[in-house]
Amino acid sequence: QVQLVESGGGLVQAGGSLRLSCAASGRTFSSYTMGWFRQAPGKEREFVATISRGGGSTYYADSVKGRFTISRDNAKNTVHLQMNSLKPEDTAVYYCAAGPVIIGIPKDVTDFRSWGQGTQVTVSS
Repeated sequence: QVQLVESGGGLVQAGGSLRLSCAASGRTFSSYTMGWFRQAPGKEREFVATISRGGGSTYYADSVKGRFTISRDNAKNTVHLQMNSLKPEDTAVYYCAAGPVIIGIPKDVTDFRSWGQGTQVTVSS
């Protein structure tokens, strides 16, 4: 199982940008599909973005499409989430996740097996 540690969260004004990073342990990072999820207070954890093992395929939630970009560096065992044009409704704890390759697009919580501890993102209006 892979260990995940997120960083890069913080407080930003609406319209600003943040770049989240997720560092993974282990020598099998490139075998995992990676994803980002978020959870706002009182709400369920929701899908944000996912990226395939080689980085060639990405998929985004409609709410972040065109504003967020997921990327990965398999040589450095890292995955990033570049967040631009942030809105107050993006405020949440953001989680990095790793999972096996599945049929279809992995965008459900149950599609992922390993989770980080989360990093807080707060967007002020």
